[in-house]
Amino acid sequence: EILLYAALLSLVVSRELLSLVIEHADDDLVFPSERWAATFRSHAQLILYRLSGYLGYSPPPLLDRLIADAKKIHKQRPVLQEQLATAIKPAAEA
Repeated sequence: EILLYAALLSLVVSRELLSLVIEHADDDLVFPSERWAATFRSHAQLILYRLSGYLGYSPPPLLDRLIADAKKIHKQRPVLQEQLATAIKPAAEA
């Protein structure tokens, strides 16, 4: 459900920014959907960074976040690389 909301929010923000770009660009410029999607995607991190600064959001330092997230991994959950090795092993032995 969160991913759905995030996708919808991204779409709304993308369309609003496209409207602003069209409004400020030369009248003869055209912005095909695929080109705009690539442009928006390549600038998404900067947009989020600027927005978080504007809203006064200050995430914890990166190393602290990495350490905290690494601790959260459940010990019984197999890592993707282990799942792949297990899946390939029987086929390789046959």
